[in-house]
Amino acid sequence: MTSTAQPPPASGAREAHPEHLGHVIFITAAAAMGGFLFGYDSSVINGAVEAIRDRYDIGSGTLAQVIAIALIGCAIGAATAGRIADRIGRIRCMQIAAALFTVSAVGSALPFALWDLALWRIVGGFAIGMASVIGPAYIAEVSPPAYRGRLASFQQAAIVIGIAVSQLVNYGILQLADGEQRGEIGGIEAWQWMLGVMVVPAVLYGLLSFAIPESPRFLISVGRTDKARAVLAEVEGKTVDLDARIEEIDLAMRREHKSTFKDLLGSRFGFLPIVWIGIGLSVFQQLVGINVAFYYSATLWQSVGVDPAGSFFYSFTTSIINIVGTVIAMVLVDRIGRRPLALIGSAGMAIALAFEAWAFSAELVDGKLPETQGVVALIAAHVFVLFFALSWGVVVWVFLGEMFPNRIRAAALGVAASAQWIANWAITASFPSLADWNLSGTYIIYTVFAVLSIPFVLRYVRETKGKALEEMG
Repeated sequence: MTSTAQPPPASGAREAHPEHLGHVIFITAAAAMGGFLFGYDSSVINGAVEAIRDRYDIGSGTLAQVIAIALIGCAIGAATAGRIADRIGRIRCMQIAAALFTVSAVGSALPFALWDLALWRIVGGFAIGMASVIGPAYIAEVSPPAYRGRLASFQQAAIVIGIAVSQLVNYGILQLADGEQRGEIGGIEAWQWMLGVMVVPAVLYGLLSFAIPESPRFLISVGRTDKARAVLAEVEGKTVDLDARIEEIDLAMRREHKSTFKDLLGSRFGFLPIVWIGIGLSVFQQLVGINVAFYYSATLWQSVGVDPAGSFFYSFTTSIINIVGTVIAMVLVDRIGRRPLALIGSAGMAIALAFEAWAFSAELVDGKLPETQGVVALIAAHVFVLFFALSWGVVVWVFLGEMFPNRIRAAALGVAASAQWIANWAITASFPSLADWNLSGTYIIYTVFAVLSIPFVLRYVRETKGKALEEMG
């Protein structure tokens, strides 16, 4: 589970006036609610997987499609959000996403058939895709240049907090239902409550969108310079030369090169080599199986004998480890560099996944893993998430935002992000059937991809720390 890369601070960044910084933080946090819902909606399904299987009496293949189908909506939402935002504005785009999150939560909580549930998951996925694009773009456009990098991190922090809160909510609801995912609370099954509670943050996101200003960049693009001037005064201070800032933004927009898919094509291998490297980073990020930890962890632990309450608790602790790892990455990425962090993460993930594969190879005794293998599996699962979060979970998006030449950056980032959604879908859709085939073998596959990511980084990925974007070629 990851966020969209942020544009770097502009050259000649001016310090924000302290009296405005608190208000800017509020604006940024409000916009980052989209990231919170991104993480929440992506992960909340973890608590409902086994209940959906039982409620509709479906096999692993069908179950996987219901879980993974949201990613189709994600891809469509991400692909169209930018154009929607350029046409009607960033705030209106947020409000549409909030409305989609809300109706998806209600529809998913009260489905009358399996296809109905799948439909609402697509709607929620579309909202996730929109939030993954519009939140980072808006934050970058309203943040004072001197604080842009730090404020941009709100989006990623919101995503991992959303994942953690979804698991905490699932665990709490399960306790109210006496440990039964299909136990009734007020006439509705526990898993339905899990999916429906998202209405609360979705409505809050919509309300907050009415309390924050439109992006000055959009306002200038549609000729509303007076309003843009007022917003710039609000976020950067009235002592800033507002006319100069408006002219600066207008000039930058007019100078932008609108990269197209054609710009990415090379003469020998379809795409330019640098585009293939970006695709490789995106694909490796998903093929290590990270989203199994967020979509299926409760199912995974129950399959090896952990009771539902315990499995939900371990899903929550895993999400806390995800937050810790993300904070570590945010601290280290500009200190030790992107490549070393990626290599450290790859090595740590490979070792942890190998231990998980070994633990899951044991014969179940009375439906449970032997004690030693059970402890090893739990520790290794948490270590895997920690090493992913402190490395590939963050550095891939940093790389994608920095590694491409200016003339192709937007289009190349779009292709790489699409590859990531496709790889995410492949892992999500295949895990239930692979686990039925051989759980240990499935983790061996993920281990192999973690190992292969090491020579890929060493051979093809250049360090981008400390380099100006203009140096990328």
